[in-house]
Amino acid sequence: MSTTDEILAAARQLVQAFGQHDTAAYFDCFAPDATFIFHATPARLASRAEYQRLWRQWEDEDEFRVLSCASAQPAVQDLGEAGVFSHDVTTMIRTRTGEQTLNERETIVFRRDGDRWAAVHEHLSPQPAPAPRSLDVGQPPVQARDRKPAP
Repeated sequence: MSTTDEILAAARQLVQAFGQHDTAAYFDCFAPDATFIFHATPARLASRAEYQRLWRQWEDEDEFRVLSCASAQPAVQDLGEAGVFSHDVTTMIRTRTGEQTLNERETIVFRRDGDRWAAVHEHLSPQPAPAPRSLDVGQPPVQARDRKPAP
């Protein structure tokens, strides 16, 4: 199996565990020194243990639960003893306020750890809104382009 295939398999395992709310398997995919940057949290999380505490807080205070997770557009950069996995991710969650669908982009950095690939960094950001169709890249907006100069 190629390095790229191994990283894709590690990422599939992580996403599957997350999507099933299998916290033991999910957190086992991360190295203890893994770091995390999430757009919905105010600060960088400096370890797997710190993220696990936050996760338990979400469960206890918000009744947080992952219902499903789907990955699309996966890509891997093979860096030898490390690799960068990125994808679009759609997650269904439930909290005490109801169900919600999240559309995000995610990057996970993996490093070889013996016979497995451990996630050492995760960065999650919201999926950007599509650009308006009326805008052409490199062109001013239609209104400005079509406006005649004042006499």
